[in-house]
Amino acid sequence: MFRLNRQNLEEKLLGKSELADFPAEILDYPERVLQIGEGNFLRAFFNWMLHEMNKKGIFKGRAAVIQPIPPGKVSDLNEQDDLYTLLLRGIQEGEEIDRREIITSISRGLESHQEWDEVLSLAENPDIDIVVSNTTEAGIAYNPEDDLNDNPPDSYPGKLTAYLKRRYDYFSGDRDKGMLIVPVELINRNGDELKRIIFKLANDWNLSADFKNWLEEANTFLNTLVDRIVPGYPEDEAKEIEQELGYRDRNMTAGEAFHLWIIEGDEKHKKKLPFHKAGLNVKWVDNMDPYRTRKVRILNGAHTSTVPVAYLSGIDLVREAVNDEVVAKFIEKSIFEEIIPTLDFDNEELESFANKILERFENPFIDHEWLDISLNSTSKFKTRVLPSLLKYQDKFNELPTNLVFSLSALIKFYKGKRIEKGKLIATRKGEEYAIKDENKSLEFFLSIWSRFKEGKISRYELVQETLSNKDFWEQDLTAIPGLVELTESYLNKIEENGMKTTLKSILQG
Repeated sequence: MFRLNRQNLEEKLLGKSELADFPAEILDYPERVLQIGEGNFLRAFFNWMLHEMNKKGIFKGRAAVIQPIPPGKVSDLNEQDDLYTLLLRGIQEGEEIDRREIITSISRGLESHQEWDEVLSLAENPDIDIVVSNTTEAGIAYNPEDDLNDNPPDSYPGKLTAYLKRRYDYFSGDRDKGMLIVPVELINRNGDELKRIIFKLANDWNLSADFKNWLEEANTFLNTLVDRIVPGYPEDEAKEIEQELGYRDRNMTAGEAFHLWIIEGDEKHKKKLPFHKAGLNVKWVDNMDPYRTRKVRILNGAHTSTVPVAYLSGIDLVREAVNDEVVAKFIEKSIFEEIIPTLDFDNEELESFANKILERFENPFIDHEWLDISLNSTSKFKTRVLPSLLKYQDKFNELPTNLVFSLSALIKFYKGKRIEKGKLIATRKGEEYAIKDENKSLEFFLSIWSRFKEGKISRYELVQETLSNKDFWEQDLTAIPGLVELTESYLNKIEENGMKTTLKSILQG
């Protein structure tokens, strides 16, 4: 079995396999993008999009990929001439999708901590006028220790500031040599935050007023929102898949078939990044906030509200929940009857988005575990579920029963008996499970459930303490008429009858 590289691609696969159904010329397209981040997500999302455009002769460019921190995958990528296989799998419009293709849109990989001078030299290439990054949510952060002369600056904003300074210097401040900067890090208004930090660093480093004017006038920072689940390297299936492919590929990565990219910015930038011509699901919008709210409330909200309900019903995987008659009904009623009615968005588009989410939940290729999703559930409930609950109560002057039931289930889910190695240990049907959250959250629930068990507080008082905890909710939820009573009633029934039986009775009205 041969290893995937350019020679083997050209000799054994190109034009002879669906894996390489593209013209040879795309292997030599010039560098047009500086890509900060070599991880699975960008390779299954942005590099795939570049490849799709290149296949159609639209973009005709590749990305020079920079590994921002050690360790990383650049050396593995370079060993395969920056080629890798992408598996896109899932359910679309009721049909199972399983596509495999070799991606060719990376020109080379550079390790910033070993090849910083080479990275900076890319700033002198007039054809590279786009920056795309994914350095994780923690990547766009200010580091006061960064210095222009560091080799390299530690933070991503520090590296990009130094890169932009090199470009400014090389082209003598030419206003036509600015960059289109497109971060995909999962923080709100990522472009605005990256720009803010870069200007702060420019001030820290005493860079010239003209450089700062060039930053403002010649460069465009875009806010974006991305959506695609990328499990990454298919460890459990890799050998079997390689047998089917006929070659070895240590950089293989897997993603779901669904994709969405919301970019807030002037549509004039479509000319530079013509995703639409390749039929990609990329939307250029004037305001991305409604799209972010839609994703957080529907996709993330459905995940978070279902975690304790599904897991304490004996269901471990997301797809098992949507194939369970009772829990699936809970998810659908939560989304379509209690979340969607609270959103200020086109209803038809909301329902279409929600239906696609349910298909994504059903993906047979992704083992998405509820316990993994349960990480930091208290803060996630506050940002993802509570706004829908409050908006529903305000709009309809009544409580949304399914979302309140989820709140009761959350309290039950955190019924732990001890903290061990930073995790709250609870039990499901006699077997222990570990809850991961901030220590103050774990200690709070351990305390109130211990006091309840000892008879020091009633179940009503337990619920009252939880809902009045402003550290959790940033407000006193006991002020909402009937919320304590309904939450306590559901919690009592869950304790007496079990999650699944109680849920079934609630759904039946």
